[in-house]
Amino acid sequence: MALDQKKVRANERIRSPQIRLIGPAGEQIGITTVEDGLRRAQDANLDLVEVASTSTPPVCRIMDLGKYLYSIEKKEKESRKKQKVIDVKEIKMTTKIEDHDYLTKLRNARRFIERGDKVKLTVFFRGREIVYVDKGNRLIARFVQDLSDIAMVERNDGLEGKSIQVYLMKINPAAKKKETPGGSAATAEPTKTE
Repeated sequence: MALDQKKVRANERIRSPQIRLIGPAGEQIGITTVEDGLRRAQDANLDLVEVASTSTPPVCRIMDLGKYLYSIEKKEKESRKKQKVIDVKEIKMTTKIEDHDYLTKLRNARRFIERGDKVKLTVFFRGREIVYVDKGNRLIARFVQDLSDIAMVERNDGLEGKSIQVYLMKINPAAKKKETPGGSAATAEPTKTE
């Protein structure tokens, strides 16, 4: 079984001298000894399972251990399904990038952002290209403008060493709706200049 059974104390593994016992139908039996709880569980052909170990005394219930472990595992699977893992995808360019290569990288970035990932755009300078930082800034501004319908700048690290890094993330649709009624026409629909 995927769930570690050592995390759940049951039957003889319960070490507390006294427990608060709950019966198989959910009725409160009260505070009793572990031995009494084990005897009642054996009489019902069930297990004595510790369900709340942090309370004083620990709460134990008479139930089927296998069904309990299965229900815990099922809840954990459901919670893992609802989790959204966001990856950071990096796109690297130089200032001498050709239009076709630029459009390919733009298309890949759009695909990553639509999928829900973040994009780390890195423009790096080789050798003496570092004196043309303004070209790198213009390239980043063009890239951000081309993705402005679905993405916004999350973080701009600026020039670090021989590269400029900008992080882009998906625009939240709820935030976009709030901006549109009171916002200007420029925020609702960006214009492209090429």
